[in-house]
Amino acid sequence: MKKHIEIRITGKVQGVSFRATTKYVADQMGVRGFVRNEKDGSLFIEAEADDVTLEVFLEWCHEGSDRSRVEEVQVTPGELKGYQNFEILKK
Repeated sequence: MKKHIEIRITGKVQGVSFRATTKYVADQMGVRGFVRNEKDGSLFIEAEADDVTLEVFLEWCHEGSDRSRVEEVQVTPGELKGYQNFEILKK
């Protein structure tokens, strides 16, 4: 059964290919949703997949891209929105 979560990641997560790498990882795992930069320097992700896939995706979110430095990952459950793919949203 699919679940929806919202993820906010803080640290050095902008300007380090985090969004592009997130899209690549999400596409490989079959995660649907989006990622975008926030004005406060954080990253915001909406992700939909089954429990096991989301757990593995969250583990990756704690690591991040090669040049990033993740300080905090906040996860909030949400309503399923039925995303069809995973996108990088511009502001």
